[in-house]
Amino acid sequence: MTNWKSPVLALAVVIATVVAFAGTSRPIAAADRQPNIVLIMADDLGIEGLGCYGGLSYATPQLDQLAAEGLRFSHAHAQPLCANTRMQLMTGMHNDRNWICFGIMDPSEKTFGHYLQQVGYKTCIAGKWQLQSYDPPDYPGAETRRGIGMHPKDSGFDSYALYHSLHTEDKGSRYANPTWLEDGTLKQAAGQYGPDQWVDYINAFMEREKANPFFVYYPMALPHWPMNPTPDSADWNDPEKRLDEDPRYFKDMVEYMDKCVGKVVQKIDDLGLRENTLILFYSDNGTHLSITSQTQNGPVAGGKGLPTDAGTHVPLIANWPGMIQPGVSDALVDSTDFLPTMMQAAGHPLPSDHDLDGISFYPELVGEDSSSPRRQWIYSFYDPRPGWDKDHFTRHVSARDRRWHLYETGQLFDVQEDVLEQRPITAENDTAETAAVRKRLAAVLKSQSQSNNDVQ
Repeated sequence: MTNWKSPVLALAVVIATVVAFAGTSRPIAAADRQPNIVLIMADDLGIEGLGCYGGLSYATPQLDQLAAEGLRFSHAHAQPLCANTRMQLMTGMHNDRNWICFGIMDPSEKTFGHYLQQVGYKTCIAGKWQLQSYDPPDYPGAETRRGIGMHPKDSGFDSYALYHSLHTEDKGSRYANPTWLEDGTLKQAAGQYGPDQWVDYINAFMEREKANPFFVYYPMALPHWPMNPTPDSADWNDPEKRLDEDPRYFKDMVEYMDKCVGKVVQKIDDLGLRENTLILFYSDNGTHLSITSQTQNGPVAGGKGLPTDAGTHVPLIANWPGMIQPGVSDALVDSTDFLPTMMQAAGHPLPSDHDLDGISFYPELVGEDSSSPRRQWIYSFYDPRPGWDKDHFTRHVSARDRRWHLYETGQLFDVQEDVLEQRPITAENDTAETAAVRKRLAAVLKSQSQSNNDVQ
């Protein structure tokens, strides 16, 4: 019988806060309650942005420490753009099953906030929303799309403080002198910095709900364009320069992002909840195209918006003292996998016949054998249209594993040898190996297209 390290199951066999479980030597934490879950997602950061992944351009000590003391994934992927990833992340479904248009989430969707509320969690979201309305009023076709998405109050979160919750033209700044919607009230803070407001909001929520199991989703604004000074930048001292735009500020933004993560983690420590809190750090897509970062393997150009590794290969760090052993995992992870993973961590795994696309990587986190196989491939339906400033993008449907990437066009790439995907392998040039790979991944494309058509 499989030993799931569920704190809920552990209630039946433990009376202390930290005890051994079912014959294993690893302790479980705070067995008298479900674990807290904190999911932090950077906005526009590929793996080259963190020191723990070999990055050299930016100091990221807080995230590097989380990685050193937790599990770092080497094959986590996202969609190439933020709204595409966030839709998959929050619903556990591929984009072709529920995509309407850019910056719009169907208000009938069930998010991971709803799921966790239903199993007893207090829920909080703070940071960036951009899922209720996106097109400006003068954009062709906007009249059919504006304001039709999900409002934060309906998204499964008891508390929210979010930038870009209303129309695009009303969003204001996400950085200096920020504007955001907080529990139904539109707020502005002259002279302040948006990311500081959201960290303070999250930390106050955790303080308030420390006696209850809580779920915090922190979709960060950092380090997304516009590239502005942070409070740690020299130019912040001049209020007239706080909204200046220049790629040279990107370094400051990445480092302030790391600082924000550190403040949230420190609050969890201060509340004495660290050993009963699963912290996940992820990113929604690759780094901005204008940024080139230095790494141990040479310079890496940002690939946001591209379906290659530069646009989709992102950091994933999981930290849970006593439950997650330090190390590196080569497991494939997709953005649809977070919802089932967090439900299993909460002690309420989805039923085996669930209709979502995600596969729980919880057994990978806690080192348990699983009766279900690891994810063998990632399917991607990527088309961010329609939407303001998205017309220059095109549709890409593909399937991939750790090494190979096959598009529905028939182009196959050996990502291990051709990370920028500049040398397509066509069927006419197949070797026995690539022919077998093509057949396997083509079957994935066919099965996913058929299954998703069936549920629409």
